[in-house]
Amino acid sequence: MTEDPRVLEVQNLVKHFPFRGGVLTRRRGVVRAVDGVSLAIPRGGTLGLVGESGCGKSTLARLILRLLAPTGGKILLNGWDVSDLSGERLRPVRRDVQMIFQDPYASLNPRLSARTIVAEPLVNYGVGDRGAREERVRDLFKRVGLREEQLDRYPHEFSGGQRQRIGIARALALNPSLIIADEPVSALDVSIQAQILNLLADLRREFDLSYLFISHDLSVVEHVSDTVAVMYLGVIVEVAPRDALFGLPLHPYTQALLESVPTLNPRLKKQRQPLAGDVPSPSNLPSGCRFRKRCPRASAECEAREPPLTDSGDGHLVACHFAGNPGPSSSLKAFL
Repeated sequence: MTEDPRVLEVQNLVKHFPFRGGVLTRRRGVVRAVDGVSLAIPRGGTLGLVGESGCGKSTLARLILRLLAPTGGKILLNGWDVSDLSGERLRPVRRDVQMIFQDPYASLNPRLSARTIVAEPLVNYGVGDRGAREERVRDLFKRVGLREEQLDRYPHEFSGGQRQRIGIARALALNPSLIIADEPVSALDVSIQAQILNLLADLRREFDLSYLFISHDLSVVEHVSDTVAVMYLGVIVEVAPRDALFGLPLHPYTQALLESVPTLNPRLKKQRQPLAGDVPSPSNLPSGCRFRKRCPRASAECEAREPPLTDSGDGHLVACHFAGNPGPSSSLKAFL
């Protein structure tokens, strides 16, 4: 069997959370957290996933990790359908996909030394003997830029950037093919962010890793991603190669996100038009296009029919009835 060129493929993935209310606590409806998402990550590639808080990015990550069971759809990891696996059948899956968390302190056990934290996955999966595990931990420490004499220190004795390096070393311990990075640098100082992002790029090349990189920081996403997917209220509204999306965004929501980036050069300040209205509730979605109540180009067609995600050319997918009439370019490079 030939090796699948895609390390991850998600097909029409759905996750609905039922909720109850009223005197008899009857079922009142569902929260459509993820509502038919399809995407793919090639081996060695990085997909950046962006969108406002509450759009379903972290829920999608938990579904891929199988921390949540999907309501519908498929999750293919290295060509294998893992959507319905549970219990012991999930162990090899979780070995092949690891996560880097947003908070580098909360994600580390304060009672364990750095040595024990990094070795824990190896012990859990019975990889090697004690000597082999010790050698692997020392090698991982060196690869993420930490010193051997720091092995026996505890999380509180490290800086935020160093703690995130420990988390990265732990994620690499089992040689995964996919790493999900959920806001991995948002809790760090800007100078430290650059160091961690460069480290992730180096490790990607060295280990042929694939990343699903989730962030609300568009400048970070532009720096690290090959392809970018924009998520809004549980669905993907635009997917494109990085340069195409940041150079000429086609969806009004993507354009609004890029227009919201602060301008550092006062000579390039623009007249921004902030989005009108509030984000609809995922338990009470509007008819037709989910973005129409905030969209300056909304029409009767947008109310009547939800636009499908279609290819506008060169792999640039967009879910908009008026994608052929894009707004002005909003490249971040114009602001920096």
